[in-house]
Amino acid sequence: MSEQELRQSVVGIAQGWLGRKESDGSHREIIDLYNSHKPLARGYRVKYTDAWCAAFASAVAIQAGLTGVIPTECGCGGYIEQFKKLGSWEENDAYVPQPGDYIFYDWQDGTDYAATDNKGAPDHVGVVEKVSGQTITVIEGNMSGAVGRRTLKVNGRYIRGYGVPKYGGRAEGGSAAPGAKALAAVDKLAKLGVVNSPDYWRQAVTGGKVKYLDILLVKAAEKITKAGPRSSTPETGVAALVSAGVIDTPDYWKSNYKGYPSLGELLCALGGAVK
Repeated sequence: MSEQELRQSVVGIAQGWLGRKESDGSHREIIDLYNSHKPLARGYRVKYTDAWCAAFASAVAIQAGLTGVIPTECGCGGYIEQFKKLGSWEENDAYVPQPGDYIFYDWQDGTDYAATDNKGAPDHVGVVEKVSGQTITVIEGNMSGAVGRRTLKVNGRYIRGYGVPKYGGRAEGGSAAPGAKALAAVDKLAKLGVVNSPDYWRQAVTGGKVKYLDILLVKAAEKITKAGPRSSTPETGVAALVSAGVIDTPDYWKSNYKGYPSLGELLCALGGAVK
């Protein structure tokens, strides 16, 4: 996916949850999704009765399979620190955001907000949906107990700063960020029926737990056009991938597939489909 496609995928997920609310319990699906992601931020399992704006923003990232570029957190202060660790924090209140950026608020922002940089403790977070001229539209969880929209001006009152994820597959120095193409490859393989647990493999890519997994997925997706009978063993799957020119290090995959759950099954699926 391109940068804009990734941004719109995040916005689309947030839009899909508009109207979820505490009063009818429909917000619980969002909390459950947040709690399903491991490791939990600070080891804390969010309760249905907790403030849940950060859990909502995190759940959007989890659903999108983009936790490698969008951190997860259950509190706004910790969320900012996580964005800072990724080199994705924008302190300037006057920054003009893009859809898919994360905006943080401080309700104690002073009356001189347009001339000063707010450095107070953050109280709330949302996902930027769009920017039209000087007007920002944001989708937020736990907005009066529901998922709703807010509009405010660029450099407006209450803006604490922005989390600006490196969606575009560009890291420091302009090199391609690992995982962006692999996420698109997972989507393609899932649509073809080759991969039946795309969320799992998106998380594996963004978590960086399997060396060269992103390369394997990208190259396999370039060759595969439809699902096929799975290879009987990971070893035969590796052999088929070698023959198709997908991998050139068969010993590596044969030696390491047991070290990550379901990696052997993935090799069988890819090997069977690449023939």
